[in-house]
Amino acid sequence: MGMDSAIGVIGGSGLYELEGFEKSAERVVETPFGEPSDVLVGGRLAGRQVWFLPRHGRGHRLLPGEINHRANLWALRSLNVRWLICVTAVGSLREQYRPRDVVLPDQYFDRMSSREQHTFFGKGIVAHVGFAEPVSAGLRSILHECVIGDGLVCHDGGTYVNMDGPAFSTRAESRVNRQLGFDVIGMTNLPEAKLAREAEIALATLAMITDYDCWKTEEEPVSAGAIIGHLHANVAAARRILAAAIARIPAVPDWPEHRSLDGAIMTPQALWPAATVAALRPLLERFAACGQIEA
Repeated sequence: MGMDSAIGVIGGSGLYELEGFEKSAERVVETPFGEPSDVLVGGRLAGRQVWFLPRHGRGHRLLPGEINHRANLWALRSLNVRWLICVTAVGSLREQYRPRDVVLPDQYFDRMSSREQHTFFGKGIVAHVGFAEPVSAGLRSILHECVIGDGLVCHDGGTYVNMDGPAFSTRAESRVNRQLGFDVIGMTNLPEAKLAREAEIALATLAMITDYDCWKTEEEPVSAGAIIGHLHANVAAARRILAAAIARIPAVPDWPEHRSLDGAIMTPQALWPAATVAALRPLLERFAACGQIEA
């Protein structure tokens, strides 16, 4: 493990080009869950170790349904990442949430079909983490200060509904999501939040609005081409916000999210299968003091 706890960033492949970021490593991480989306880019910013991971791979090669979220989060946790900022594009389901605004979601709604892939547990160890408040309030507060400080329109809080994709919503689906009170829609962030909680990583999301989905009939329906223009405008802002936020994140991981497995594991340690313990070593190392895991 690294000497200090690290900060992770999941997003587009160009996000690590931050002012003041001193790139020092590219790490290929092998995981028990397969390959991460790409190599991890490491370096230091404001005295902190930071690891960047492009969610869709460099060159945007992976569909949302092809992203190996377990491998991504395992790789980050194995590098001692304890705080994670996710930068992601979303569609707006609210008139007042406009393209190029920033949303800091505090809730999620799961409309995905592959939920069994969004946990590290199973194979002899059962765990049920608390997820009522799925986003780290402390990290979201830091992001809020930095977004406001950058002069951007920021919506602090909101519900992110996670659909499968890769096609965008039908108008009927978009209208129903609005009626249910959801605020933004995306295809990737909820599995990251679930797995971060299991990995005892404090997570918050910088959601950049690119479109109005397709419910707003006076606007053009969402298209990949329209999104790209807003994305490029948002990337520069995201870089500035990340640099400011990283400098404010504490060094010691002592937030509630950093002990989210306390009381969550139902299976007595004496029954933990050795192979599962080995696969989950980055998550379970702190339980070694109980004598069940060889240090």
